[in-house]
Amino acid sequence: MLSGRRLDLLDPSPLDVEIEDIAHGLARVARWNGQTTGPHIFSVAQHSVLVEDIAVRIEPGLAPRWRLAVLLHDAPEYVVGDMISPFKAVIGGDYKAVEARLMAAIHIRFGLPPEPPAEVAALTKRADRVAAFLEATQLAGFSVDEATTIFGSPAGIFGGAKGVPPQLSPLDAEAAKAAFLERISALGG
Repeated sequence: MLSGRRLDLLDPSPLDVEIEDIAHGLARVARWNGQTTGPHIFSVAQHSVLVEDIAVRIEPGLAPRWRLAVLLHDAPEYVVGDMISPFKAVIGGDYKAVEARLMAAIHIRFGLPPEPPAEVAALTKRADRVAAFLEATQLAGFSVDEATTIFGSPAGIFGGAKGVPPQLSPLDAEAAKAAFLERISALGG
């Protein structure tokens, strides 16, 4: 890692997890394998900020520590990259085990339990699917019908007091890193 830390992928230590490494890596990992519009990739860092925003729209009273857990939901990808879900399923248990150990180390580093409570995990998954819908329709060339079939409808998440859906525009890596670090700081990470 650029921080000088050496993270053991098979036995990661929370002591070797640095937020700067996470932010730097996630800002350079492309969602959709880079198959998005715009002059920059839509990074996992930017996606993570979006998912946290959506989670708070769904659950406005969400405690800051659980917002932090949502923000960090893809943090292991700073080391292993972003693989599409069908490919993760083909790789199977070994990949999931490595990812789970990384996530546990990251969570512990930031004062969170190794695994979030079931309701936080469910909220994160729901917000992640809404983010995927928005990314698919705004950046990756999917029709609304196609995205709804794959990710479900974001109905009820936006409108009224919850506001309009965000208009996504991929940021350069430094801006995505800064946005991610700003959210981490705001949430006490």
